[in-house]
Amino acid sequence: MQSLDKLDSSQLRNNIPDFIPGDTVRVHVRIKEGENKERLQAFEGVVIARGGSGVRESITVRKVSFGIGVERIFPLHATIIDHIDVIKHGRVRRAKLYYLRALKGKAARLRERDTRTHAGSAKAGSAKS
Repeated sequence: MQSLDKLDSSQLRNNIPDFIPGDTVRVHVRIKEGENKERLQAFEGVVIARGGSGVRESITVRKVSFGIGVERIFPLHATIIDHIDVIKHGRVRRAKLYYLRALKGKAARLRERDTRTHAGSAKAGSAKS
């Protein structure tokens, strides 16, 4: 089994940012047009699921395009993904956000997670005492 892990580790990407379900990401996908023409296409949406591990890890990204919900499953370590940008960090309490499929409009919004460092607030708290 360790020989398979060594084989898999050579194919892992190292430029994947830290994100969890609920975060809004922009996935830049390589689209092949014709024989030797290639372009990047951005797919921006909310990560509703993250599954698998190692080379087989994948994410499901959902966006609403012209009033229709569109979901796309991306293998994280595939060569079709150029890079991933994290736009917003959402505050959720679930690992799978499939309930967003049934929600529409403002009900489908997610609260934003506070990503500030708490070292500055700890110093401010000690100054008050």
